[in-house]
Amino acid sequence: MAKMTLDDLRKLRESKRRDLDMRDPDTKNIQIIVGMGTSGIAAGAKQTLDAFIDELQQHDLRNVSVRQTGSLGLDHAEPTVEVKMGGMPHVIYGKVTGEIARRIIREHILGKTLVDEHIYDRPAADIVEKQ
Repeated sequence: MAKMTLDDLRKLRESKRRDLDMRDPDTKNIQIIVGMGTSGIAAGAKQTLDAFIDELQQHDLRNVSVRQTGSLGLDHAEPTVEVKMGGMPHVIYGKVTGEIARRIIREHILGKTLVDEHIYDRPAADIVEKQ
């Protein structure tokens, strides 16, 4: 491996700082939580996580945190992703490929509409807070 220059190290530090900032839920009002248990990883959750991060960076969305957790309990629907966003019900999406992750950003986060065909869990309509 070639030696890194001071400029290379600064770029790497800034890149890692952005990655860490994206995971900090305290400064964000929207959370995306990717299930990264063993079955999720085997089903492609790492690629799903990468797609979320890439799409968020493309849209320069700084109010969204992306975090990892263990299994969300829906192993049959891996990779699974929970989305928590004010004004919308908290939902768990299943079978989230990279393309579905991009749709969730465009439709759920930006467009404020659910990606219905991939919802595996959400609160019943009678217990969702009325806005």
